[in-house]
Amino acid sequence: MRATRAGVDLAARTISPLLRRTPTSHSTIETVDGPRDVAFKLEYLQLGGCFKVRGSLWATLHARAEGTLTDAGVLVASGGNAAIGAAWAARIAGVPCTVVIPETAPAVKVGTLRTLGAQVHLVGLRYQDAADAAVEIAATTGALALHAYDLPDIVAGAGTIGLEVAEDIPGPVTTVACVGGGGLLAGLAATLRPGDRLVGAEPLGASCFHQARAAGSPVPVELESIAADSLGATRLGDICWETAAQHPDVDSVLVTDDQLVAARRMLWDSHRILVEHGTAAAVAAVTTGAVRTEPDSTLCIVLCGANTGFDL
Repeated sequence: MRATRAGVDLAARTISPLLRRTPTSHSTIETVDGPRDVAFKLEYLQLGGCFKVRGSLWATLHARAEGTLTDAGVLVASGGNAAIGAAWAARIAGVPCTVVIPETAPAVKVGTLRTLGAQVHLVGLRYQDAADAAVEIAATTGALALHAYDLPDIVAGAGTIGLEVAEDIPGPVTTVACVGGGGLLAGLAATLRPGDRLVGAEPLGASCFHQARAAGSPVPVELESIAADSLGATRLGDICWETAAQHPDVDSVLVTDDQLVAARRMLWDSHRILVEHGTAAAVAAVTTGAVRTEPDSTLCIVLCGANTGFDL
């Protein structure tokens, strides 16, 4: 199954009135090639400090409309951000939320979840440990299981960001976004217009998309990156893989942890924007020159999450 523009449009009609319309800001950043004009999609200003609420809210409301949402509410396994998105979606929809996250999740995310009223289970050291436990809990309670990135409604909700970028930037756009399991990338790919380009940026030590492209299909990957708390998927989602295969204008680039840490600091020092290490991978893809554009294309970096401590 792949993401489609029709699916994204359907999601937007329902969730857009209920969420923040995050702005696009034009600025200049320093790169190895000198100053570059860029547009920042300030999605970290979304409810919950991350784009994840978009997909969670659409999945929850869609399930309610179809009669498949029970009194047990929703459940999600996540390294943190998808859980925060689900908790916000549950609050908007007025249903309970249960989250299963690794014991290694940042304290700032765990605290946010509890403040939002979610029932929090800390299980294992990695996302897959939490995901396995979530399957058992969902089977017992009947809660609606919201996959962090590989569910059609989750992907369609994330894709609504692409619709907003297209509204704000009329000409051809090269959009750069970080990749975890690929839900955001797949959703954005479904909204590409003729002449647009999409680049998925990943750390070397958390590169599901890049390794899938090299192998010819999604493969298990080992995680060894400072950004693994948010880009912690150990296998690319099938929806992302099948969607990207339909879009030759979707590319992949890698950055090192040192490069993304430097990009994160630059973003704070120059713009007073504080983002997660995973989000900073998209910035590093530009500052290192890994992503370049044609003269008539606007370079847009999706700053998708800021659930982080002030630990520069």
